[in-house]
Amino acid sequence: MLILHCPNCGVMADETELTAGGEAHIKRETVGSDDAAFEQYLFQRENPRGVHFERWRHTSGCGKWFHAARCTASLEVFGTYPAQTVEPPKEITDKITAKRPGWSWRSFS
Repeated sequence: MLILHCPNCGVMADETELTAGGEAHIKRETVGSDDAAFEQYLFQRENPRGVHFERWRHTSGCGKWFHAARCTASLEVFGTYPAQTVEPPKEITDKITAKRPGWSWRSFS
């Protein structure tokens, strides 16, 4: 079972208390976007095997959104952080790099 730490309320929540919100750190298209950009936003997502940054909502808790860095192959969680963060905190990217030499946030984004 997937268990994530909600950085907003501090609770360790299992996946039954959470709602997945898709890929994190993507440009969200809004009013005024052309059809191609909006289609790209809605339907074209990365689905990597390995490290992935996701949005989660603590639905059965505080109700707030947060981001999680985890491995899609092993379900290993590298850390969570508030959704308002523009890029992953250095301590999380350092933890990923320590386990996966050669990986970098910039090559991922």
